[in-house]
Amino acid sequence: MTRERELERLRAWMETVEAERLEFKEAKNNFDFEKLLKYCIALANEGGGVLVLGVSDKRPRRVVGTRAFEDIQRTKVQLVDKLRLRVDVDEIQHGDGRVLAFTIPSRPIGMPLSFDGAYLMRAGESLLAMTPDRLRRIFDEALPDYSEEPVIGARDEELDPVAIEKLRELWRRKSGNPQIERMSREELLRDSELAPDGRITIAALVLLGTRAGLGRHLAQSETVLEYRSSDTTIAPQQRVEFREGFLLYFENLLRMIMARSEVQQFRNGLIIRDIPTVNEAATREAILNALSHRDYRQLGSVFIRQFPRRIEVVSPGGFPPGVTEENILWKQAPRNRRLAEALSRCGFVERSGQGADRMFEESIREGKPRPDFSGTDEYQVSVVLRGEVQDEAFLRFLERVGQETQAAFSTTDLVVLDLVHRAEPVPRALALRVPLLLEKGVLEKRGRAKLMLSSRFYDFVGKRGEYTRRRGLDKAHAKALLVQHLKEFESATIQEFEQALPGRSRDSIHRLLRELKAEGKVEVTGKKRGSRWVPKG
Repeated sequence: MTRERELERLRAWMETVEAERLEFKEAKNNFDFEKLLKYCIALANEGGGVLVLGVSDKRPRRVVGTRAFEDIQRTKVQLVDKLRLRVDVDEIQHGDGRVLAFTIPSRPIGMPLSFDGAYLMRAGESLLAMTPDRLRRIFDEALPDYSEEPVIGARDEELDPVAIEKLRELWRRKSGNPQIERMSREELLRDSELAPDGRITIAALVLLGTRAGLGRHLAQSETVLEYRSSDTTIAPQQRVEFREGFLLYFENLLRMIMARSEVQQFRNGLIIRDIPTVNEAATREAILNALSHRDYRQLGSVFIRQFPRRIEVVSPGGFPPGVTEENILWKQAPRNRRLAEALSRCGFVERSGQGADRMFEESIREGKPRPDFSGTDEYQVSVVLRGEVQDEAFLRFLERVGQETQAAFSTTDLVVLDLVHRAEPVPRALALRVPLLLEKGVLEKRGRAKLMLSSRFYDFVGKRGEYTRRRGLDKAHAKALLVQHLKEFESATIQEFEQALPGRSRDSIHRLLRELKAEGKVEVTGKKRGSRWVPKG
């Protein structure tokens, strides 16, 4: 990483409110290793984060420099030895001193870290033992995998032979191992871990079961597809129930959904591009997530409700422990690991937990709204994929930047760009990506904290004037406008100045007025609410 990039990242951290994923300590002369270890444990228990030494912890922050841990490699080895986690340490040479940044990963799922028997967390400036309810939530993440449990009384003939051969075909194709073709039925089920000791598991029934077998042992393993021609329609125009092994019906289910997908067109120069309302890859991942992460102990079915411009996928059971709508992009906690691993062997997913990434990427790259999980509660997970292409210009811009710079945007990058484009706040958990996007020239800062798409975007779509309006007047122009207003109307209140400069906060306008006062151009009369600004001289 270049020095300029390191400094930009440091500036972004310093402007961020110290919270869940950031901790600052001055540590001018030294920092006790045991204290460092405790903070690393606390941050890992809270999902990971960054500990910065050599920066004041009170805002506005400033670099004070640190002489702690001069042998960085030795410190890294000691941390790995104590934590059994890899902690990255960056040494940043700032003009005001040396800064150390420790990047701590999250603890393993279901395994809080402890120091001398105490499971630590942060509470303000202190480190405390975790509360019992928080510990319980972490331990609950490691609940037994229900999908690997054997089905009492299940018989071999309750697994469909067509589904078993489909498993063989997909696994051989994904692995490239010709030996799979020669395996017996028993060997195939054993080595795929769907029946490791000859006993049929829940995962085997979900993927390979006959209709009769599922009806007898696992009737809730059912997917229902409903189509409605409008939001106001009460009864669906079509309803299809799939109660058989997933490998038997998935292709047909997806084909039925895509058959009702309309095509939207957008023009890029002389080229007209078709975008289907239903993104097949995103819909596929939503269904796979519902299958592999639902709670099979609950009796409800998976429902797929299709409308002309959106699809809603609802599955029983809330998010797995530790997963929320806010952290779903990076938090992975598969509820049915045996089932997820079997799907991976078949090539349906690259790794468990990746589906949310794919849904977000596909939606944003097509200029559509991000997946909506707001309907999720403790009893169900609901994800809505909307099909309207809302901003063709933003879509074209992403394509052009990728072509020109060969920039590979991560899912998090795309989400940050989408949030900024829609004038929504960027959550602290995603703010660490902002410096990289500033460096790539796709984002710009507006003032101290606000972000906007860069001038490249507005130039690309032919809206330079809108860029200037959004960017706002620079300081010199803003001050000149305030003076001109006073000359025109002889006096003004702060409320009138806010009308003249709608893009600036009241604090920002007060700073401009104080500068003008120091320059001898304006003065204030009256006090508090009755005060007015007038020209001087």
